[in-house]
Amino acid sequence: MKESIALGAGLAFASLFPESASSRRQNWNDGKLGVALVGLGNYAAHQLAPALQKTSHCYLAAIVTGTKSKEGEWARKYGIPDKNIYNYENFDRISGNEDVDIVYVVLPNSMHAEFTIRAAEAGKHVICEKPMATSAEDCRKMIEACKKANKKLSIGYRHHFDPYNLKMMEIGQKKLFGPLVSIEGGHAFVLNNPNAWRLDKELAGGGPLMDLGIYSLQGSIYIVGEAPTHVIARDTTIKKDFFRNIEGSLEWEMHFPSGVIAKCRTSYEDRYNYLRVHAEQGTAELQPAYSYGGLKGIAPDGEMKFGEINQQARQMDDFALCVKENRDSIVPGEMGWRDVYIMEMIYESAKTGSRIALKDLPKFVRRV
Repeated sequence: MKESIALGAGLAFASLFPESASSRRQNWNDGKLGVALVGLGNYAAHQLAPALQKTSHCYLAAIVTGTKSKEGEWARKYGIPDKNIYNYENFDRISGNEDVDIVYVVLPNSMHAEFTIRAAEAGKHVICEKPMATSAEDCRKMIEACKKANKKLSIGYRHHFDPYNLKMMEIGQKKLFGPLVSIEGGHAFVLNNPNAWRLDKELAGGGPLMDLGIYSLQGSIYIVGEAPTHVIARDTTIKKDFFRNIEGSLEWEMHFPSGVIAKCRTSYEDRYNYLRVHAEQGTAELQPAYSYGGLKGIAPDGEMKFGEINQQARQMDDFALCVKENRDSIVPGEMGWRDVYIMEMIYESAKTGSRIALKDLPKFVRRV
């Protein structure tokens, strides 16, 4: 944000061009912040870009892609000027672009660290899609880079903005139906494409745990409202000839200080999507639990009924408000770091067959 004296000096000029970047800076708390999407794959194309047409505090200002043909297609569809189109090589030039306030990194997992750090060094606030990175060490570096640049960092945990999952958090943390007994969670889909980038461990960092299992890992923690103390896991892959470099299926338990145990599973060899909490006075369940829409929930006191919302629009609007109001994200880098560390320990447990204590766990937990 420019100093007030500089803003005042530019007022006369800016008033001539009310839609310009200068004008947006004049009305920082009233105008929308510009978002650059880095990586124009399926999630960016079919979820984030459409969501940015529904946001109140941010808009799609720029794109970064390694595919030349997408440049013109996106420019025409979303009215993006040529000066706001970048590739991975010239991305750092975004530092001089005042149209861009926030960079959203939506690349394969192994590229998250590099582009989050580059975005921070370019002077932009950052949303990084989950999983935050392919190693806890990279997560730490990303957090340090954003702090050094005095830029905010948020992770793409959209369920923290979804009313069904928020209700599950409240049921667990506020013990609406008595003390918790146990949790169950799972997410899976069938992956048959031998050319999918998700099968490449270098790009993905792992198998369905990194992609889908992170949802039930997250769900268990935000229901209990505690960081787990240790994990126990086992690789349950069936098609070992197909899933040679990553797990095809995985099951694990997380144990919490309060005594609650979460039993979770994930797979690229099956189909399921649920989050379940057992309390003394009954069970609450979401099924589906992790989809972009169409969630369904039931609790001991009846069916959960919430209107349809756009999770991604709410997530991005909240971060834009964090920037405007100079407050921390409810899904910060520390949360992403925590989850990647836990997943590393889950892999270690599955490999060794032993119970792993989470000794160096970043203990960030969201409270409701």
